[in-house]
Amino acid sequence: MTLSFHAPSEHILRTTPKEAGHRTMHANEGTWAQLARSFDNCTRVLMLENVPAFLGRSLKNVRAGHAKLMAAKPSTAPRAPSDRFTLTSPAFEPGGTLPARFTADAKEEAVSPPLAWTDPPAGTKSLVLVVEDADAPSPEPLVHWLVWDLLGQGGSLAESASVPSTGRNSYQQQAWLPPDPPNGHGAHDYVFQLFALDVPIDLKSGSGRTAVEDALTGHVLAVAVLQASYERPG
Repeated sequence: MTLSFHAPSEHILRTTPKEAGHRTMHANEGTWAQLARSFDNCTRVLMLENVPAFLGRSLKNVRAGHAKLMAAKPSTAPRAPSDRFTLTSPAFEPGGTLPARFTADAKEEAVSPPLAWTDPPAGTKSLVLVVEDADAPSPEPLVHWLVWDLLGQGGSLAESASVPSTGRNSYQQQAWLPPDPPNGHGAHDYVFQLFALDVPIDLKSGSGRTAVEDALTGHVLAVAVLQASYERPG
């Protein structure tokens, strides 16, 4: 997977800090957001398959960490952890290897994996799915999928399923982001986190990770977690 970097316009580059201070209060907010996204996209290109294996190896100890996953945050702590609420996939074993067809190395277009879950705790009104890469060489885990408006009951998603509502992944796309770890960086853990909420979630389509976390805060009854790993050679 490769993202192109679009250089900011000459107008953006000529804007002074003083001008920026005024304009971010008015019509130029979108311009600075565009600039930030451009540099963010450039960074992501450098972190993925374009990174030489020797550099990936040198960054092996640079990882976001499991402690920064959505399910590990105090704000999303479940009220009463339930061992009966589980998340599985017919495509891979818990803690196993994520098949390549769900990654950026798929021979054809990568698809989202199938998932299945048991009945959530009583009182569940909706479910939210968050998929993150705990081992991304970045300050925070990379977001691969944000899905909400799932019914508050046992259910499943088929491979390459259409979902009710989606948020923006770390590439600013409303879709499954195929795992694409840097060559030589070692195994990455992809953590599927299914949150059972006591309220129907109220989010705009295309909301990001922060908005999802805010919506979860104080409403999580239980969390079901499924982990799989994927690694590129090098």
